[in-house]
Amino acid sequence: MLTRRHFLGSLFAGLGATSSAPWAIRAQTRDELSPEVISKFCKRLRPVGRILETKGWYIWCASPIYGPDDRVHLFFSRWPAERRMGGWVNSSEIAHAVAPTPESPFEIVGPVLQPRGPGHWDGTTCHNPHIQFVDGKYCLFYMGNSNGRTDTKRIGLAVSDSLDGPWQRPDRPLLEPGPPGAWDSHCTTNPAFVKHPNGQYWLYYKSWNTAEYESTPRTAPIRGNRKYGLTIGNKLEGPYVKYPGNPVVDFSALGENRQFEDAYVWWEGGRFHMIGRDMGFYGHQVGLYFESVDGLR
Repeated sequence: MLTRRHFLGSLFAGLGATSSAPWAIRAQTRDELSPEVISKFCKRLRPVGRILETKGWYIWCASPIYGPDDRVHLFFSRWPAERRMGGWVNSSEIAHAVAPTPESPFEIVGPVLQPRGPGHWDGTTCHNPHIQFVDGKYCLFYMGNSNGRTDTKRIGLAVSDSLDGPWQRPDRPLLEPGPPGAWDSHCTTNPAFVKHPNGQYWLYYKSWNTAEYESTPRTAPIRGNRKYGLTIGNKLEGPYVKYPGNPVVDFSALGENRQFEDAYVWWEGGRFHMIGRDMGFYGHQVGLYFESVDGLR
């Protein structure tokens, strides 16, 4: 069975084993990751193709986990295609699919979390699923909002004894944004969870500053500056306290509005590991891989 550890080990070994390999992880300058190099790297990936596609829907944010049935259970965001690409922020739901292996075609089981309507913090969208098995229960971290816009995005946590549900979701978000003027005043989104070896519950999250976002021209390719922070709880359900040294990933000092998002974090080999989407450190076509001894720097 292909595990996450074996997959990443194979990926990194493959990048270093061939002299002609595009050194995506080891690149030292942004120029080394040109579109031509990226294209060559992408064409090396096998198998090539889509494992999940449904006519009439946009599909995004895949989060897989092996179930007790030895099948891969995939939790993903979807929304009707007539809402076009922007529908993720006002029409998304989280659905469930299964397959015997990660590379197999997936069969959709059905929706898991849908927007609950007016009066709920996740009333207009459910997005960013992040599935984990923690303390004997399945934990589905996700983002919801209440007005179809980014300024009410909040991270929540739904739990279940089974990957098939039912899912119990909270009446209140798990994590609120910071006060006006704070780096994370706009929202909390893109959850990335890891249980610390010391028993604490560490939740990484993306945010940005509202005033900075609103001062960026609407014609700009990317508004605001996305950074990552950390919040820590002594219980899975919280409360969570934000790390005073936040943000822990911040490229803004490098200029050119460089940013980072869509992180995934895990603990392995005595270190924290993080992968995520590059938004300008090397280029917008690539991902970034980090290691840290303490999960903070």
